[in-house]
Amino acid sequence: MPEGHSVHRITRQFERNFVGHVVRASSPQGRFAAGAAEIDGRRMTDARAVGKQMFLGFEGDAWLRVHLGMYGAWDFAGEILMDATIASANGRMGQTNQAGTFLDGPNPDAVVFDSAGENSLQSIGAPRKTRLRMSESEKEKDGFGLDTFPPEPIGQVRVRLLTDTICADLRGPTACEVLDPAQVETVVGRLGPDPLLDDGPEAEERFTRTILKKATPIGLLLMDQNVVAGIGNVYRAELLFRAKQNPHTPGKLVPEEHVRHLWRDWAKLLRIGVETGQMMTMDDLDPEAYRAAMASRDDRHWVYKREGLPCRVCGTNIVLEEMGARKLYWCPYCQA
Repeated sequence: MPEGHSVHRITRQFERNFVGHVVRASSPQGRFAAGAAEIDGRRMTDARAVGKQMFLGFEGDAWLRVHLGMYGAWDFAGEILMDATIASANGRMGQTNQAGTFLDGPNPDAVVFDSAGENSLQSIGAPRKTRLRMSESEKEKDGFGLDTFPPEPIGQVRVRLLTDTICADLRGPTACEVLDPAQVETVVGRLGPDPLLDDGPEAEERFTRTILKKATPIGLLLMDQNVVAGIGNVYRAELLFRAKQNPHTPGKLVPEEHVRHLWRDWAKLLRIGVETGQMMTMDDLDPEAYRAAMASRDDRHWVYKREGLPCRVCGTNIVLEEMGARKLYWCPYCQA
């Protein structure tokens, strides 16, 4: 399932390519025909991400809410204006972007970034005629050209959003509905704070107070979107390891300084994820190690997907167990 950084990056594509433009909306699949008709022909006015949910605003106080869930994906096609953070990953953003970030081929030594974290060999902002897939369990593909525009829908397209130069096709979302502003406020009000939107002290206090009054294990609380928005399985495991926090400790028994550290570290890692397209969770890497980490998940995480392998810190084998119907990776020594 896409974690918060992926949804923020997809939203940036809508900000860059759709906001300010009149959009034709349709439902090639037919399941969303009534909803598409409500926003068809309206100008897109806003694009927002809150945790794992996306809200696209249209003239007339109409909002399209999308939750990709496990299988949802957006395909962008046409003359795509690449957001700088997406161009920095050469158009890949997805399942933690685990295919790596390359210039012309799978050679980590070829990766070059400028001081802004962008690929210095990319023409940032230039329209690019291509097709870009974003998410489907956080996978993304790009780089195949278009013979015709708009392209024929592929698969079960729930909704197609189309301008004169670009289209976006949505497949397989968990949620896709048109809401009014009051309904949007209700949905957002149920979500926990998102550090990219709520970066003030009030958000940290809200997160901290919520955790400290719960008897639920901290490993479950971090996955509860009503407690904090955007954290998924990868970030949950990595945040807890970085905090040296046992995932089974009830929230109310976690030291307050640990809770505050978790919030601040989530804010840090989320920003890194949005800017690079990678769930990079290891710090202070030398240039060679950084290139390796950007190219391979095996070199990018402390515990995620490392079950049975020695902990990078203490050598104890990383444990895999199930918590809340999701896989949990942790070190029983460092996080005792």
